[in-house]
Amino acid sequence: MDSFASFKKKKLGNKEVGYYSLRAAEAAGLKGVENLPHCRKILLENMLRKEDGEIVTKEAIRSFVKGDPTTVPFYPARVYLHDLLGLPLMVELASIRDAMVAAKADPALVNPTIPVDLIIDHSLMVMYSGNAESQAKNEEIEFQRNRERFTLVRWCQKAFKNFRAIPPGKGIMHQINVEHLAKVVWLNEDGDMPVVYPDTVLGTDSHTPMVNGVSVVGWGVGGIEAEAAMMGRNVSFSAPDVLGINLSGSLKPGVTATDLVLTITEMLRKYGVVDKFVEFFGAGLDNLSVPDRATISNMAPEYGATCVYFPVDDQTLRYLRLTGRTDDEIALAEAYSKEQGLWRDDGVKLNFTDTIDLDLDTVVPCLAGPRRPEDRVDLDKATALFNDAVTGYYKVDASKDRKIAVPGEDFTLDDGSVIIAAITSCTNTSNPALVVAAGLLAKKAVEKGLSRKPWVKPSLAPGSQVVGDYLKKAGLQPYLDKLGYNIIGYGCTTCNGMSGPLSDNITKALKDKDLVACAVLSGNRNFEGRIHPMARANFIASPPLVVAYALAGSLKVDITKDALGKDKDGKPVYLKDIWPTPQEVQAAVESSISPEMFRTRRAELFTGGKTWDDLSPGDALTYGWQADSTYIRKPPFFDGVGPTPPGMHDIKGMYPLALLGDSITTDHITPSGAIKLESAGGVYLTGHGVPENDFNSYGTRRGNFEMVSRATFANIRLRNEMLDGVEGSFTKLMPDGKQMTIFDAANEYLKRGEQLVIVAGKEYGCGSSRDTAAKGPKLLGVKAIVAESFERIHRSNLVGMGVLPVQFIDGVTRKTLKLDGTETFDLTGLENELTPGMEITFTVHRKDGSSESVPVRLRLDTEDECVTVMNGGILPLILRDFTSRAAA
Repeated sequence: MDSFASFKKKKLGNKEVGYYSLRAAEAAGLKGVENLPHCRKILLENMLRKEDGEIVTKEAIRSFVKGDPTTVPFYPARVYLHDLLGLPLMVELASIRDAMVAAKADPALVNPTIPVDLIIDHSLMVMYSGNAESQAKNEEIEFQRNRERFTLVRWCQKAFKNFRAIPPGKGIMHQINVEHLAKVVWLNEDGDMPVVYPDTVLGTDSHTPMVNGVSVVGWGVGGIEAEAAMMGRNVSFSAPDVLGINLSGSLKPGVTATDLVLTITEMLRKYGVVDKFVEFFGAGLDNLSVPDRATISNMAPEYGATCVYFPVDDQTLRYLRLTGRTDDEIALAEAYSKEQGLWRDDGVKLNFTDTIDLDLDTVVPCLAGPRRPEDRVDLDKATALFNDAVTGYYKVDASKDRKIAVPGEDFTLDDGSVIIAAITSCTNTSNPALVVAAGLLAKKAVEKGLSRKPWVKPSLAPGSQVVGDYLKKAGLQPYLDKLGYNIIGYGCTTCNGMSGPLSDNITKALKDKDLVACAVLSGNRNFEGRIHPMARANFIASPPLVVAYALAGSLKVDITKDALGKDKDGKPVYLKDIWPTPQEVQAAVESSISPEMFRTRRAELFTGGKTWDDLSPGDALTYGWQADSTYIRKPPFFDGVGPTPPGMHDIKGMYPLALLGDSITTDHITPSGAIKLESAGGVYLTGHGVPENDFNSYGTRRGNFEMVSRATFANIRLRNEMLDGVEGSFTKLMPDGKQMTIFDAANEYLKRGEQLVIVAGKEYGCGSSRDTAAKGPKLLGVKAIVAESFERIHRSNLVGMGVLPVQFIDGVTRKTLKLDGTETFDLTGLENELTPGMEITFTVHRKDGSSESVPVRLRLDTEDECVTVMNGGILPLILRDFTSRAAA
């Protein structure tokens, strides 16, 4: 086979290794490799290593380097999962084993073909906070509620090869990935010659790009794509544009990495980077540590980028040393990166698709809110913005007295009252400087006699046990404890909608009221209805600002000029009085963090303790399903799957299940947090004897397809344009127009044998990478989503479930078509062979008997996606692969 791939052998670092040489490929006629952005070089190496003349061809490689449109077949080095998406994925693998048995094939053939790590980090809820017993109580409740889920994970540990599980209580997947799992370069020693190549990863969370901060190419996918990659299939996508961001200058004193990432989020949402890669370059990189870079990369989904890459440089090596990587690993990472042209060299001009400049000196302290991460506001304008939102977006009559007396307490609540102030995982507790700054601010506040306002629920949920270690060593944890910021456990918590209950008295005061209460969190998501049902306005802030707002107690307090409280002598204390200096932060970080901390925690990463070890999943090759389980149910996705793909046909007479606006997030489509008693999910659980206190969350019950269908469009802030002024999970059943819940309406349509469609605006499916946002509509009978644009991961998830993503073109929208939900719809032109990006016809049939047809684009972007849809989705395709392999 004529090939560009050139396998070389050389001593790199301290080891003789083999590798696929990018320089040799260029010498063989592949011109332009040296000037590719680093992230595209890593994709190129992946193609060279996997070149086979069929899936990866020489022509595709040449087109990729030239920058011509082509499809990239990507094979990651590994996959990692969190429990909310990873556990349903493992349920599906267990179901495939059952299907193999039914097909008289060996179920033991069903195994991941590449390394897979599952981290249990999304099931911790903040039931208790503000005292020394909080962590132990929360972890005990987590284990009690999720015992059945954890038992399934233990079975997977025994049943599947290439699968590891990190027990609960260790931290969050992204920080564990950056601190422990990421290799920068991957060393495969399975053969005669050790082979080295870049570490690459796909993760079942949209914030997987956090690992880009430590120079690893990776991005978030839904469980469906992850499942395909685990089974050895490539993940194909259109070769991405790469936006280069030229950094200069350095952050001013008082400005944090959180302020920087919120600035970048606002900037890139306006620029438009959906489906694009972003790569940073320039002298300003010298002033950003890997934790700072990881903070920036983490929020890639908030600004829409697929991958946000920082090339290997001295900062990368410094971080590897800090986190206790071995000398051999560090030497190999440096030598391989320099050998392959992957080492950052600002003297080499890289051919980015476009470039923009950012001077770090221009960044100022800020927040983002009250409902989207890209809604950045300067800190000194936050109060004015909130006041405008109260009367504008929230439609509050400011002339009325809005204060609410809290029964049993000596305080009142008002619009702007901060009811939750959470230092939560993911974006910020990966960054020692930010967490230490919060601790230093707490120390100064306590020493001056300040205290947290009594209506604020505080929580500190670090993303890694190492954070707890260095806060303790720095002597800062006791001061955080004084303000109620005792560590409540190690997991995602508030940012994932697991903020837990408020006090009974505050809950009584807020229940059924329209008060615009607030949450402030150091996470990355502040979508409506996500953080807590009673927190209508939500703001993202750095950890020290979270503590400051806990002291102030309200967004109506302008913390840049108003006092946070009074000291022991009754004098006002301002934010500037307790804000730590950069020198204080740096000194605390350097004196409290050591490589040995990371080595110690790494050695314990996969150990779970007696309670974990005592789980008894059995040794059977197939899982023992429990018919009465409300957590784990065998899904219907493999029922009736035959050996022949069903193909695709025109879809006619679809009723709209909902008409939706712009920026419909996966939280709107399938919420992760609390389950309301009166919701379809609550009714189901009550009917199965589950008391309300044990409802847990929608996210933890995704292993039960019955709950997935009931969670679909169950967000309390959803606005369906088929209804006027109604919030929540409601629609009209057509053609009679009766209002009912979306779940009940979908069931009625299913009984009638009707097919359904969702029509929406821009950025449909933004937010988390949860594949249940595609599985839920599939279960409800939705055949297609017709929208103005799609977020990358969600579009891929829809394809994976065989739900058609269809995009309006030529300025046509639901508004220009004047849709009100009384129409029915056809999608035609599907009878022939599907091709990437093909145009089909969308026909609107109105209740007056008239009709209108417009061309729309079928958003199947690659040949692989066309094959997937023709198979009815990726899950039937995987099953067919296994059964055919077994037959062979």
